[in-house]
Amino acid sequence: MTTQSFLIFFLLLSCYTITAHEETGFVRSLDRELMEKKENLSHFRFYWQDIVGGDNATSIPIIQPLPKFINTTGAFGLVRIIDNALTLRPEVSSKLVGRAQGFYAATSQTELDLMMVMNFVLFEGRYNGSTISILGRNVAFNKVREMPVIGGSGVFRFAKGYVEASTHSFDPKSGDTTVEYNVYVSHY
Repeated sequence: MTTQSFLIFFLLLSCYTITAHEETGFVRSLDRELMEKKENLSHFRFYWQDIVGGDNATSIPIIQPLPKFINTTGAFGLVRIIDNALTLRPEVSSKLVGRAQGFYAATSQTELDLMMVMNFVLFEGRYNGSTISILGRNVAFNKVREMPVIGGSGVFRFAKGYVEASTHSFDPKSGDTTVEYNVYVSHY
């Protein structure tokens, strides 16, 4: 390619880029220097309190399982909205450090496999009001379950990472569950 051909190609490409930008009007490039903050890696550990019954329930069924799956391990089709306490220790009465807000759904016909969609809304210190967003598969009977951190807000803008969940306790009579969450999150 000659220099003259290259210049003509470059000019045409530039005109197309400018025209495309003007046509849409809703997108613009950002200066990479805005992201030059130091990346932090944080580890949080707290306990997720899933209270499914009684006057203080924090996990409410909004869609019941399909009839043929009601008495099975999986409860396929069940969807629950949650506003679960995140506590410093396993006891429900322990210090409240945040809330898990979102929903989970039973997505397997053969095992207790949940799709978890939730925000961890934190209350403490510099993290107050910031959220960590989780979306992933949770096979509840596995000892440790890993799910991705897909983003966040506040201190956790552009967050990425993962969580490890392990059941601390389950009350078969009430259905209440306490799960230890270890959150490993990279953020700016």
